[in-house]
Amino acid sequence: MYRIMIVEDDEVIACAVQQSLVSWGMDAFCVQDFSSVLAEFAVKNPQLVLMDIHLPFFNGFHWCQEIRKVSKVPVIFLSSASDNMNIIMAVNMGGDDFIAKPFDLSVLTAKVQAMLRRTYEFAGETNFLEHRGAMLDTGSGVLNYRGKRIELTKNEWRILQSLLENKGKAVSRDMLMMHLWESDSFIDDNTLTVNVTRLRKKLEEAGLTDFIQTKKGVGYLIA
Repeated sequence: MYRIMIVEDDEVIACAVQQSLVSWGMDAFCVQDFSSVLAEFAVKNPQLVLMDIHLPFFNGFHWCQEIRKVSKVPVIFLSSASDNMNIIMAVNMGGDDFIAKPFDLSVLTAKVQAMLRRTYEFAGETNFLEHRGAMLDTGSGVLNYRGKRIELTKNEWRILQSLLENKGKAVSRDMLMMHLWESDSFIDDNTLTVNVTRLRKKLEEAGLTDFIQTKKGVGYLIA
């Protein structure tokens, strides 16, 4: 089932679009907090985004740019501001299509279905883990924070992935080494310490201080 993220501050329009998509077998949800659209994108991991232009806090162009820094997921703009300049802006900011308001729900649904077919017929899903604005692509191991790409080694991103998947819980050193062994990275206790130290340094240089905490006698955690 495809998951659709609706970024629309008009509740009437948002609910109507959601109901239409759900009736066609899609899992559609509406963003509630327009100050943290990217964080909700990371948590919900949608396969398509419907984006209004005029939104509280930041406009749709801004959020499309932020999404494009971490994902190639299709973005369809919905807006009554359908003049040529806004359409051009939408495309330049990374949008895949533009539907002018008012629109027919059946036409919108057909366009969404067509976009999903074209995008995912031969492609798999991308999964993200997010904390404090940092987003880890678990497929490629790329970490993005405030528009910056943080290069990680294979061991570093697998350590970070394990900690993010268990956010709020301490992960023992033995569990981390076991996770790396399963990925054919045969490391010992000293090598794990070196990897965690290097990972922390990269995170701190990017502005993510105290991102990974040490749980004395246990292991590490992301609180």
